[in-house]
Amino acid sequence: MNGINKLQAKWGVGPAKFWLIILTFALGGSLSGRLCSYLLKLVFLEKNLVFWLIYPLFLTILWPFSVIFVSFFTGQFSFFKGYLGRVGVKLFGVAAAKASVSAPIHVAASPIHVAIFASGAGSNARKIIEYFEKQAVSEFVATSLSEKAGSSRNPIRAAIKISLIVCNVPNAGVLDIAKEKGIPTLLINKAEFAATGYVESLKNADIHFIVLAGFLWKVPEVLVNAYQAGAKIDVAGNISRGIINIHPALLPNYGGKGMYGSRVHEAVIAAGETKSGITIHWVDAHYDEGDIIFQAECVIAAGDTPEILAQKIHALEHAHFAPTIEKILLG
Repeated sequence: MNGINKLQAKWGVGPAKFWLIILTFALGGSLSGRLCSYLLKLVFLEKNLVFWLIYPLFLTILWPFSVIFVSFFTGQFSFFKGYLGRVGVKLFGVAAAKASVSAPIHVAASPIHVAIFASGAGSNARKIIEYFEKQAVSEFVATSLSEKAGSSRNPIRAAIKISLIVCNVPNAGVLDIAKEKGIPTLLINKAEFAATGYVESLKNADIHFIVLAGFLWKVPEVLVNAYQAGAKIDVAGNISRGIINIHPALLPNYGGKGMYGSRVHEAVIAAGETKSGITIHWVDAHYDEGDIIFQAECVIAAGDTPEILAQKIHALEHAHFAPTIEKILLG
């Protein structure tokens, strides 16, 4: 039973989905075996040595197609698409990366899949999602006009796609935003997050990059290590892996454990500061200690309350967070 629980946590799925995945594996394996035997019998009159030498190779080729076919009926296509994609990258990633170098210039690059971790209403998450929705439309329009005009263009930039919302609060507003935008969600619990970081679930979703946008739990080392800042996602070196966070103050001041949201603004006002701001930084194993990527400031006027300062900080976050993500990923 412990093995089943660990596998559920590794995949980031509940009991019902877990058993549907197991059923898909079983049915897919059975189907591929039957297909393999049937097709080989058309070629071989008897099960001789050559038959048994070819059988496992042919079975390996048929298995992913069989599993994907069955997954349509069990409702697990998304899981197996990510699962088989990761297996394919491990087996054929080097060859695919080399082949992509000589691809035609009008072939769009694969999307950069981003996961947003959030614990609350999700105002930053919404701004980020909508920013990249607009960027995708702009790129599509520019490409279409260029092709109609017959002009040559540089290779189309990879699109940044918000592919997953990860949340630790069952009724958080960010989950409503995800539903509205049609973005998959992953609801996590603290014990499993600390133990596994849900790394396997993120890899199954083909997540390349993680953005913390009002996420209140400390990121465990297992996840930090899996998404080391600057580590390359593929052998072509197209995208740098990483986890970034936005903090509502000018680090290294007013950071650390327990310093989030209104607590930060209250501390800044109480200290008599004349300015505050935002800090976008890489995430490491310690609270708010990762290398700083970007900062922006705002003035604290006489009479400003923590609530007024919070509004100023939100304006900075909404203006700068998404463009900074774009700059990190696309240069």
